[in-house]
Amino acid sequence: MGNIDEKYLRPTSILDCDNKTVKEFAEEASGNALDPVDVSVRLYYAVRDRIWYDPYYPFYLPEHYRASNIIKSRRGFCIPKAALLCALGRACGIPTRIGFANVRNHLATRQLLEYMGTDIFAYHGFTEFYLEGRWVRATPAFNRELCMRHNVAPLEFNGREDSIFHPYNNDNKPFMEYVEYLGTYEDVPVDVILEGWRRVYGTDHIKSRIEEFERDGESRPARNFYKEDVLES
Repeated sequence: MGNIDEKYLRPTSILDCDNKTVKEFAEEASGNALDPVDVSVRLYYAVRDRIWYDPYYPFYLPEHYRASNIIKSRRGFCIPKAALLCALGRACGIPTRIGFANVRNHLATRQLLEYMGTDIFAYHGFTEFYLEGRWVRATPAFNRELCMRHNVAPLEFNGREDSIFHPYNNDNKPFMEYVEYLGTYEDVPVDVILEGWRRVYGTDHIKSRIEEFERDGESRPARNFYKEDVLES
């Protein structure tokens, strides 16, 4: 393992890799794989496709990112999915950390862009595994079904090369642009993320979204991302 910091293997209240549900999911997803690279690949695909991307998932409390909760809900946006992949990696003895970037999404639904008020997705989350002596980036955000609907190839991951969003879709039209990298963390920095979103989207917007969840409940989202109108740039 070299000089890698042990903090990237330890459980936290959010990355609860010692939770029974998380450990069982990790064991089932990794199967009979023993090599850490092979394990990380199997975990990646389990999170990518078995946890559906939902940009309308609640976002303002630590439990909204907790790995065991994401497994139970079977949905989440990029940060909860990246957090789950981190926890699964640690449950399998692979050092992991979570990273963030601001990205510009050129392909989205009309309703989501109206909801957000911008095509900038602030604090997009991804996972980094420590494999074969270096950090390797994995991006499990978009499940296969969503990618097919948006005419973009699903992101693959081989454990040896960074897996980051494609700049173009299948028709060679702009898809995703990395605007700014925001660093990596040993745990999900909920307060940092919320403050970053307030700067980008506005304090009133974030407040109204929280009030909406508090009023309508979290378990039954009022919006269905998979029935919205896909727009191309």
